Amino acid sequence: MKYEVVIGIETHVQLATKSKLFCGCNNDSREAKPNAHVCPVCIALPGALPVLNKAAVELALKAGLALNAYSDMLEFHTKFDRKNYFYPDSPSGYQITQFDEPIIGNGFVEFPFEGETKRVGITRAHLEADAGKLTHPAGKDYSLVDLNRAGTPLLEIVSEPDMRSAAEAKAYAEELYHLMRYAGVSDCDLYYGNMRFDVNVSLRLAGQKEFGTRTESKNLNSFRAVAGVVEYEMKRQAEILDAGEKVVQETRGWDESKGETFSQRTKEEAHDYRYFPEPDLPPVQVTSDMLKVASNGMPEKMPMELRQELAGAGISGREVETLVANIEAAELWLQLNIENPEQAKFAFNWLVGDMLRLAEAKGKSLRESDVSSLTVAAVGEMVAAGKLSSTNSKALLAMLWENDEGAHHVAEREGLLQQSDAGELEAWTDQVIKDNPKPVADYQKGEAKALGFLVGQVMKLSKGQANPPMVNEILKDKLKK
Repeated sequence: MKYEVVIGIETHVQLATKSKLFCGCNNDSREAKPNAHVCPVCIALPGALPVLNKAAVELALKAGLALNAYSDMLEFHTKFDRKNYFYPDSPSGYQITQFDEPIIGNGFVEFPFEGETKRVGITRAHLEADAGKLTHPAGKDYSLVDLNRAGTPLLEIVSEPDMRSAAEAKAYAEELYHLMRYAGVSDCDLYYGNMRFDVNVSLRLAGQKEFGTRTESKNLNSFRAVAGVVEYEMKRQAEILDAGEKVVQETRGWDESKGETFSQRTKEEAHDYRYFPEPDLPPVQVTSDMLKVASNGMPEKMPMELRQELAGAGISGREVETLVANIEAAELWLQLNIENPEQAKFAFNWLVGDMLRLAEAKGKSLRESDVSSLTVAAVGEMVAAGKLSSTNSKALLAMLWENDEGAHHVAEREGLLQQSDAGELEAWTDQVIKDNPKPVADYQKGEAKALGFLVGQVMKLSKGQANPPMVNEILKDKLKK
């Protein structure tokens, strides 16, 4: 490669507090009408003063632990600053943020990448209040301002420029997503913008130490977009450099439908914002006791530790990542300790598929289900032994969700067990052959798919109780004659 790509990512994470960063307004405005959650503080009326949300500080400290920034557990001092700029959705004309003394200093994120453990440095992470939101009605000559989001507590996590490919940038963003969710810092709902990525991309000649001119593509809300921006900017900047021209440092947007970035504005520098200490907020002294409380609130296993444990539980790398993405499913899986491959396949597919869908439909978590790991193993055993069809296993587990009366007992009571009695199966297949002369003739002419139709008819006739593999063999045998 002629050029080497250099990537850094700034990530905005909306903290999972009940109220905003400097006032008591509701922090969750996802279903609210515009400007429903506002007050004199967050709309910056004269004389209204901010008061720091203690819960936001506590969540930021947990984020710092997840980012490996407090390994020595020392006390430290942090303060807030004003970042001055005008924009229509910022009613105060400035943003309360942190500049030279952020709540999180140097740290790092480790994650698996291409068979190795990759480490990306964290330069800093700071607390700040979000701006509002502008909407631009189609065909109109005006914009609308919604200040529900103004004052929302954000943690901006700034990485070192340590990434060298689109895939690596995507993997880093995914790991950061896991870390913030595991630590309980945020729900990181990408759809609602509770986690957003600003991706900085530059090119330099291979072997060159100096960085090239970077562009920043802002407000990306998917991992796919992170990778897409890097790939597009690599190509675009390479074409500019090959033509003997210079890359312009600027802020760019991302057009998902076209798969392209587009210019928005030239990039401001720090001195353009005229930072100065926030006069209405006192500095914060973070004590060792505060850090201990935050540490006690962290989960027993973070993603990398969980991966190591799952890797020894008989599943592949892709399956491990699927479970890491849902810690509740991972916890249940680790309790199963299944050695039979068929049982394990059933349990995995059910956990990451049917169980999660059922939980979502009920508006609950897996931890709220009455289904135990022993029940999952028992159902998997019945499926592996051919006593229970895959379809009926799902129905059984749904019945057990809120009242686990025992898998075998409920399956028998509800008539869900598969019938393997040869005589009963032959009676059903004879009836289906008699009622379906055309599919029978089609199969005997060589149309293999007709056999699947006939098996389906037997299953329908038996109300799902027939053993499909046995039905398949009986039909093949009978249709030879």
